[in-house]
Amino acid sequence: MTRFIHDQFAKDYLEELLTPYGEVKAPRRVSGEMREIDVWFAPNSDTTNNLRTLGLLGRIAQTPILIEPFRNAASPDEICDCLLKLLEVRGELRREANRNQLKLTPGAIPKLWVLTPTASATLLEDFGAKVDESWLDGVYFAPKNFRTVIIVIHQLPRSQETLWLRMLGRGKVQQQAIDELEALPQNNPLRSNTLRLLYNLRQNLEVKQDQDLEEGDKEIIMRLAPLYQQDREQAILQGERLVIQNLLQVRFGSVDEELAEIIEPLLALPPEEFTPMLLQLSREELLARFRESN
Repeated sequence: MTRFIHDQFAKDYLEELLTPYGEVKAPRRVSGEMREIDVWFAPNSDTTNNLRTLGLLGRIAQTPILIEPFRNAASPDEICDCLLKLLEVRGELRREANRNQLKLTPGAIPKLWVLTPTASATLLEDFGAKVDESWLDGVYFAPKNFRTVIIVIHQLPRSQETLWLRMLGRGKVQQQAIDELEALPQNNPLRSNTLRLLYNLRQNLEVKQDQDLEEGDKEIIMRLAPLYQQDREQAILQGERLVIQNLLQVRFGSVDEELAEIIEPLLALPPEEFTPMLLQLSREELLARFRESN
């Protein structure tokens, strides 16, 4: 079973995305039978506008929320367990407000967001969950006092706005999200942070390869393999570039335009070749040698 690996990835992933914008607890314990909320989030008052960069995820995180992501389709019992956690949190907040002789405002009570890859029409109907026309397809609101919303990830439209939630889908939906993530600019911090977590997921799944992996898990490993190799090669190249720049800086005091032009041809050599050259050759010798190679 790799469900727990995916569950941990979902918690780490949501925590990574939301931490810059508020307080995250993943997991957060509640009273009762030692239940744990997968992700609890409360936004900072001065960062709610910045949450827009997270698209639909940022929209749901404008107020305190509980997030319960499911790798497999959430069952009625599992959703009821989530509701019980919400009620226990509500009870905790009410008791704290009473102790402090304060009124518990509706805005202080978190909403529960259940993230499930799929959900049957019967399940949604049984919970009274309905589409709100002011929200995207795939977002179903339970009756108001339940403060609960079910997001059916595989029903979300394929757009930049839903990318960060579709990353928690399965099969083709998750594969498409990874494709879109790869296409983002390489200097996008959300791209690099998400890839780092995906590589951790891949590594954890590879450890389980001697067991029976689901086909979807094998596809994730295969999809991430070239990305991981590419990023690894780029990291090595960037490290070598930094070594060359530092050696030039130490040897000649600064890296001017002429010296900057020979960095690329130097990078074409293995470190065991360019390192002694940079330590032994004069500026004139380096320029003469690598200008010729250009």
